[in-house]
Amino acid sequence: MAVIRVRQHVNPLARKFQTPVDPPAWEKIYAQYQQPLHLDIGCARGRFLLQMAQVETNWNFLGLEIREPLVIEANRIVSELGLTNLHYLFCNVNNSLSPILSTLKPGILQRVSIQFPDPWFKTRHAKRRVVQPELVEELASYLAVGGVVFLQSDQEFIAVEMCDRFQEHPAFEKMGTEKWLAENPLPVPTEREIATQNKGEPVYRALFVKRK
Repeated sequence: MAVIRVRQHVNPLARKFQTPVDPPAWEKIYAQYQQPLHLDIGCARGRFLLQMAQVETNWNFLGLEIREPLVIEANRIVSELGLTNLHYLFCNVNNSLSPILSTLKPGILQRVSIQFPDPWFKTRHAKRRVVQPELVEELASYLAVGGVVFLQSDQEFIAVEMCDRFQEHPAFEKMGTEKWLAENPLPVPTEREIATQNKGEPVYRALFVKRK
């Protein structure tokens, strides 16, 4: 299988990414569109969701990714495998999240994961990071009560910043008393997670729940 080569870093503030996408027709992309939905923000090649969809067949999975060639290839694999509970969408989550989620039936979105997002190390590029207060506000609006947000990164300062964003919002409560989760609560690790742990490096994880 050919390797899809794309840019590692894509600036979400670039002009070509400023048009919000139209929401999908949920009943056309999922066989059982009323199942609970797991949203993975920044899904890259989508291999994590590809495994999750086969492990948890009673869930629907949606991956959002700003690099269109990765989305095209991921959806091609979904079609080849005949999976009816998984879809990938090319979009800039910072301006498309609300349009996408606004057509969901209330209570459908029950789980969100944001894993190893681009850290954009330079302070002047901080606005390019995916977890902004506006994104947290949108997730607070659409996530079901009792729904969870799972965060992880191999960069501690990014993990801290993401946690701070969610802790600042009254709708979210951090689960557990420890600073970081020792284990991934999901049944499937990402490729980046496996590679990081194989190098003996730490992964910083946290889980938040949507309050009533």
